[in-house]
Amino acid sequence: MLKKVSNFKLPKEFKVKANPRLLAQAVRIYEERGHIGLRKAQTRAEVNRTGKKLYKQKGTGGARHGSKRAPIFVGGGVAHGPRPIRRILSLSSKLKRLSKLMALSTTEIIAASGFGTIEKTKEAQEFIKKLPGKRFLFLLSEKNKKAIEKIKNLANVEVKLFSSANAWDIITGRTLILDRDIFK
Repeated sequence: MLKKVSNFKLPKEFKVKANPRLLAQAVRIYEERGHIGLRKAQTRAEVNRTGKKLYKQKGTGGARHGSKRAPIFVGGGVAHGPRPIRRILSLSSKLKRLSKLMALSTTEIIAASGFGTIEKTKEAQEFIKKLPGKRFLFLLSEKNKKAIEKIKNLANVEVKLFSSANAWDIITGRTLILDRDIFK
């Protein structure tokens, strides 16, 4: 049976002095990694059209034109279009850990115990109904890994192992529910 733990405080090793610049940098890196950045438009060199001169240079009364591939024509290449850019930003493992701990210390946490005893999704649903908020993030310990299968089917709920969660997951505006076994 899931139970909310009253009077819960983070242990000393989890409390870190807040550094908003590091937290902002970590969030920026996680956001940037979410964008693949592979959009691309064809240039006039890549368009499959004829390279033959459209019409003679003089005597037509029209402007001078060379190829139908020019950006001025429909079906021609795109001038100054998007090019694929893949920026790979990263944080060192020490900074990742620090930003995760900072995110934990700046958000409101609800600690719960009894994740190992969950048998049905309905039990988790009843537990969530008692909590404030609409969106939830459950961070579970390795010991209670099997509870993920029961909780992940609920609407507006995300479940992760504490070891694989990052600062972005914690900060994104969900009610954070921690497994009490994480701190053992």
